Amino acid sequence: MNPLIEFQGFNKFFGQHQVLADIDLQVHAGEVVVILGPSGCGKSTLLRCLNGLEAAQGGSLRLAGEELLGPDTDWRQVRQRVGMVFQSYHLFGHMSVLDNLLLGPLKVQKRERAEALAQAEALLARVGLLDKRDAFPRQLSGGQQQRIAIVRALCMNPQVMLFDEVTAALDPEMVKEVLQVIQGLARDGMTLLIVTHEMAFARAVADRIVFMEAGRILEQNHPEHFFTRPRTARAQQFLEKFSFVESLPTSSHKELS
Repeated sequence: MNPLIEFQGFNKFFGQHQVLADIDLQVHAGEVVVILGPSGCGKSTLLRCLNGLEAAQGGSLRLAGEELLGPDTDWRQVRQRVGMVFQSYHLFGHMSVLDNLLLGPLKVQKRERAEALAQAEALLARVGLLDKRDAFPRQLSGGQQQRIAIVRALCMNPQVMLFDEVTAALDPEMVKEVLQVIQGLARDGMTLLIVTHEMAFARAVADRIVFMEAGRILEQNHPEHFFTRPRTARAQQFLEKFSFVESLPTSSHKELS
């Protein structure tokens, strides 16, 4: 089966500094790939390149077999297929939750309001926030706003979802409710690329761990093997800071306790 996403010899520079070097990565439909590594290793940049928010300087990037690095790529169209959720929620403060959710489907995709509304309400119900449909972002907690940001991306019916440290700005008690939403997407078979520092979550949700260092992929491994028997000394050194995860159960896509 052909991969849904394929990076091949992919390179990215900021000026003279190379932040991604010869990245080779394939992700198949329905796969959950968690990208780990120290701060500044290129994890977030990799996601931003896939969403067209950063331009590449070499190599190949394909989505469902379509080359994205050519001059004729319409990134507005690509972003409808590749949803992305950031650390910051980026909700429009002057608009209600429902209006935030309907903006893309109605204005960008030109869908029928009744159909888009039914989808938005169903997704709100799924994340436990249907009662907040008429609220404004300032009336919501950080965890609620992040769940709304996830729903907003899902309302565009993407083929893949990218999550870039989505719990980094949340208070600890709000982290679980957001991670449970992502786990639900994983159980439903959605293709996910996740950058996180939540090691227990990464071990629970991932089908595969990708470990990066200095803009390169050093290791790709099954989560059980990565967290207990990493192949590289650098990954072992990284994991020593998170040694508690070795005692955690490893059932794929399990519920957080």
